[in-house]
Amino acid sequence: MPDAADDLLGVARLLADDPKRVTVEAAPVGDRTELRVRVAADDRGKLIGKRGRTIDALRALARVRSDREGRTYEVELLED
Repeated sequence: MPDAADDLLGVARLLADDPKRVTVEAAPVGDRTELRVRVAADDRGKLIGKRGRTIDALRALARVRSDREGRTYEVELLED
């Protein structure tokens, strides 16, 4: 089964105009794992979405994965 970072990478690449520049890094921070999504500056707005709905949906997917695995994932959007 792919890990949470791979799942998030797949979805983020589908949303971005420049999918080659999308990366996801999983970084352990204390008792949680931070999923750091890097995108091109032009794609940042696409991943945020209107009123933050798209990034909220990505975070909801991470929460579902958290519940399933018994771990805590947080999604952070970074500009490349």
